[in-house]
Amino acid sequence: MDHKSIFVLGRQPAIGRAELESLFGAEHLEPIGDYAVASDIPLQDIQFDRIGSSIRLAKPLSTINTTKWADIVRHIMREMPKNMDYIPEGKVKLGVSAYGLKVEPRQLLRLGLEAKKLARAHGRTSIRIVPNTEVTLNSAQVLHNGLTGECGRETLCIKYGDKTYFAQTVAIQNIDAYARRDQGRPKRDAYVGMLPPKLAQTIINLGTGPLSATSDHVVLDAFCGTGVILQEALLMGYGAYGSDIEPRMIDYSRKNLEWLSTTHGTSTDPILEVGDATSHRWQHPFSVVAGESYLGRALKQWPAPDKLHEIIGTCNIIITKFLENLAEQIPSGTRCCIAVTAWQSPEGRILHLPMLDRLEDLGYNRVRFSGASDKEMVYRRPDQLVARELLVITRK
Repeated sequence: MDHKSIFVLGRQPAIGRAELESLFGAEHLEPIGDYAVASDIPLQDIQFDRIGSSIRLAKPLSTINTTKWADIVRHIMREMPKNMDYIPEGKVKLGVSAYGLKVEPRQLLRLGLEAKKLARAHGRTSIRIVPNTEVTLNSAQVLHNGLTGECGRETLCIKYGDKTYFAQTVAIQNIDAYARRDQGRPKRDAYVGMLPPKLAQTIINLGTGPLSATSDHVVLDAFCGTGVILQEALLMGYGAYGSDIEPRMIDYSRKNLEWLSTTHGTSTDPILEVGDATSHRWQHPFSVVAGESYLGRALKQWPAPDKLHEIIGTCNIIITKFLENLAEQIPSGTRCCIAVTAWQSPEGRILHLPMLDRLEDLGYNRVRFSGASDKEMVYRRPDQLVARELLVITRK
């Protein structure tokens, strides 16, 4: 494969691989170790700001047949002078991030200082090195130091077997933009759960499948809450159709989407209606189902066995009835991505909804990904007891 772009994956790489496979197809992707995916898709054809589970987009530079840090340093220092010729006049900002390599932050800082000395020897006197506290610079460091700008460079060193890939970051996940449209919305409700916008993007991308510039998808979220899925669907250029059992949530979604239209210029009018997802009849057309179902009560501590059994049973009934109701209203082949509840025990064991074992009886086929197993499609943080399992299915 001719590598034209590299995606650096987020905190849960398997979900990132599944999202990219959903959008672009496995035939266009090649995993580079556990941390990145190379692609034959040109950089200019990638709308990176609509991808939720990749944190960097990079341009491939070169490869060397070693993972020894001393050899890596020599390669970077040999290549740097010619790369500096492409940086316009002005203050140069440089950074380095390493993935999978046996290296410490102090070694990366030392490399930066050597690079600064070499750049000065070649006539570039105004140079700033972004210091590493970890082996990878975080998104804020890359974004706020302008390392993807004209006078910025972040070099990525990625281990792949006995090779090291080198790449240059050209886009970084915009954490500021996510924060603005998450925290800036007029109506938020922590009680019903806070769906991060980047996770909403991933759910939509897993639900829509292959990305098409001419797509006229209408995304249905049958548990729309405060409208995060609908918000991200509109920003992607899709139509938005939301329903929720609570009139208050429909009012919140409406106000949030009006705010979005004012602040982000979205023009498509969303459809919003009150309805219980287990019995509602959706009267307007839609082509994709994406959303977060009822996740049950928030847990601050692991419940007693009988209480846990009750919680799992309630969630299982609701999602089962929803899928039964939905199956009666959608044609064969309709694709869905639903975030359903999973539970993470204090020992790290994941408990799944029992209904997942009878999806075919409910009229669905589960979509499988070459880059992620079913068990890896659970979005969670180490300290959370309630997790989200990203269930991607199609109507039989």
